[in-house]
Amino acid sequence: MKFIFLDFDVIKGEEIDLHLMKTVPGNKDKNWVPAYHFNISLSGLSKPIGKIDIRIGYNENLYYGGHIGYSVNEQYRGNHYAAKAVWLLRKVAHAHEMEKLFITCNPDNIASRKTCEYVGANLLEIVDVPKENEMYQRGEKEKCIYEWVCT
Repeated sequence: MKFIFLDFDVIKGEEIDLHLMKTVPGNKDKNWVPAYHFNISLSGLSKPIGKIDIRIGYNENLYYGGHIGYSVNEQYRGNHYAAKAVWLLRKVAHAHEMEKLFITCNPDNIASRKTCEYVGANLLEIVDVPKENEMYQRGEKEKCIYEWVCT
């Protein structure tokens, strides 16, 4: 069955908006699922203050890599913009009938761990990344696995 990207050009929030930058189809050979990539901007502005993406589907890679990845430019940190962007992505998750997402981070990434806790994600475990996983080969040996029920 062919995956169909839905129309999410701009997702508006109270303080921030998400602007779709690109969509990436899945790659069966690499076990990658389709993804949406957004810039985060302050509401009504187009200048990016960060990035966020959401991967659609479920597989073993996503348990370690997560469904959502984000970063906020340094001068905008401390305002919960990453968490607010995660909340806005609920629209995309719901449109693709996804109610439970994994968000992962390195154990020493305190800001990302706080973001996961702020959105109400539950820490399932801290795990060793399998040696055959691409993240392990990039030097990422451990991951905090959070589960976010985004209903």
